[in-house]
Amino acid sequence: MTTTTAPGTDSATTPAARAGWIATTAVAPMVWGTTYIVTTHLLPPGHPLFAALMRTLPAGLIALAIARQLPRGNWWWKSLVLGGLNMGAFFPLLFVTAQRLPGGVAATLGAVQPIVIAFLAVVILHEKLSGWRLLWGVGLVVLGPEAALDPLGVVAGLAGAVSMGTGVVLTKKWGRPVNVSAVGLAGWQLTAAGLILLLPALVIDGPPGIDASALAGYAWLGLVGALLTYTIWFAGIRHLPVTPTALLGLLSPLTAAALGALIAGEALTAIQLVGFATALIALASGQLPPPNRRKDNA
Repeated sequence: MTTTTAPGTDSATTPAARAGWIATTAVAPMVWGTTYIVTTHLLPPGHPLFAALMRTLPAGLIALAIARQLPRGNWWWKSLVLGGLNMGAFFPLLFVTAQRLPGGVAATLGAVQPIVIAFLAVVILHEKLSGWRLLWGVGLVVLGPEAALDPLGVVAGLAGAVSMGTGVVLTKKWGRPVNVSAVGLAGWQLTAAGLILLLPALVIDGPPGIDASALAGYAWLGLVGALLTYTIWFAGIRHLPVTPTALLGLLSPLTAAALGALIAGEALTAIQLVGFATALIALASGQLPPPNRRKDNA
């Protein structure tokens, strides 16, 4: 039987430590935000399953080689579940969203994830529902961009938010086995996701033509956008509360929208700019305790 760290046992206990972990963890969603521009500019179109496979399996095998640790006991099925939710389902849905919607529109759909996590944290982790943080998430959905929405892209974006949101909460609940590194945990999940995707990617999508641009895109998404970022993300989840950590995920669609405007020439409306400002305020405010708790600690 494998011993697992209890959720919160390694939580940052000082303001300086917490701020350090917030800044470090924020790197992951910012890098994930490059997925949209990389997908539309470097990868062959119409192969979301194959793109997800290339992002998971090679990176997972590299992580296993680095960590030199395999799951034990119930971590075999836990890795399969987490890998399926965090990557195996999320990545194909993300690529579908990236190919069918502008990066700015994804900001609205990405705002759903903190709301999902806030409610799941109540059910699974028995945390109190924070109306303070929930308000920011709802506000971002209301202030989303006005655009002609592709229905499949919208469904994929919402389903991806639910999939990864569930994975984040379960990652916090199950913690990490003692003496297993963050890169080891990332490797288990990436490899599991890759194995889940292997047959569907080859049978349904099939290997597309891969040129130098596609190879560079797959390398970026796999080595930096998966191996490095999920190692950082899982370490951050271990040290930070799950709901405010989820709000850091808003950096991903914000980065995507910014890159879409700068590189792809996607226009940002006044409503979207208001949404941008609201998201940044939400990111900062979500890292603070709710007002009533701050008053109690005064």
